[in-house]
Amino acid sequence: MRLRLVPAETNYDFFRYRYVTMGASVVAIIASIILWLVVGLNFGIDFRGGTTIRTEAVQPVDVGAYRTAVEALDLGDVAISQVFDPTFGDDQNVSMIRIQAQDGQESVTGSVIGDVEVALKQVDPSLKFTSVESVGPKVSGELIRTALLAVAAALAAILIYIWLRFEWQFSVGAVAALFHDVILTIGIFSLLQIRFDLATIAALLTIVGYSINDTVVIFDRLRENLRKFKTTPLQDIMNKSVNETLSRTLMTSGTTLLALIALLILGGDVIRGFVFAITWGVIVGTYSSVYVAKNVVLFLGVKRDWSKPDGGGGGAGTQFANIDA
Repeated sequence: MRLRLVPAETNYDFFRYRYVTMGASVVAIIASIILWLVVGLNFGIDFRGGTTIRTEAVQPVDVGAYRTAVEALDLGDVAISQVFDPTFGDDQNVSMIRIQAQDGQESVTGSVIGDVEVALKQVDPSLKFTSVESVGPKVSGELIRTALLAVAAALAAILIYIWLRFEWQFSVGAVAALFHDVILTIGIFSLLQIRFDLATIAALLTIVGYSINDTVVIFDRLRENLRKFKTTPLQDIMNKSVNETLSRTLMTSGTTLLALIALLILGGDVIRGFVFAITWGVIVGTYSSVYVAKNVVLFLGVKRDWSKPDGGGGGAGTQFANIDA
C-alpha cells in the first residue's frame, strides 16, 4: 500500500487568488530588502574579519566545554569545531576556534588571545595553541563580493538554461521565483539576526538548485499539457499541471524537511544557521514554484502551439525544446 499525502486526482484552484499571492510575495520581497538595508545582517567571522586559532590537546576535544569557557570572555561571534584527520595520533586532538574581530580593531589582540588560552587551559591543561591566523576587513570584503557573484552567476546560468529548454516567459518566471527565495532568506536572517557566513552562502546556492528543480518539473508538465489542450484557457492548464505534480512536490518537500528538522533540532549550534537556511528555502521554494514562477508565466502569457516556432523565425526555446534535461 503506497503512502499518499494527497489523493490520486486533485482539482485545486491554485490561481484563484493569484493577485493576492503575487502581491503578498512582492510585499515580502520589499520588506526583506528594507530589513537588509536598515537592520543589516549579522555577519560571521568570514565576512567581518577575525582570528582563527588552532589548538591541540591530549584529552578529547569537548566543544561544549570550550564554547562555555570562551563565551565567558564576551568576545561576540565565536565558532568552535573539532578537526578530524586519520593521520592524527590518539594524543592529537585538534580544534579550530574562530573569533570575530573586535570593534575598531584589525584582528584579535594578543592579550585577548592570551585570555582565551587561559580560559581553555582551565578545561584542559594539556591544550596548546599551534597556530594563530587573522583575517582582516579587506579579505572579508573580497569574500562578500565573491559570494554575491556566485549567487548572481547561478541565477544567470539558470535563466539561460530555462530559456533554451522552454521559452523566455518560463525563464523570467523561474528567475523571479529564485530571486524571491534568495531575498526572503536574506530577509529572515536579517529579522532574526542569525549568523550569516560562508555556510549560509552555500545554503543559498543549495536553495537555488532545489527550487529550480521543482519549478522545472511543473514547467515540463505544463508544456506537455499545452501541446495536448490547445484551446483550454492557460489558467486551467496551469492548474491541471500543478495538480498533476502536487503529490511529487509534497513528497519531495516533506521527506527533505523531515531530515532538515532533525538536523535543526539535533545538529548543534555549528550547523544550525546552515540547516535553518535550507529549511526555510525548501518552504519558500515550494511556494514560489507555484505562486511566483507560474504566476509570472500566466501574466506574461505563452504560445499555445509548440509544434510551430514563434513569429516564423524560431526562438531559443523552440530550437532547444527537445533537449533532455
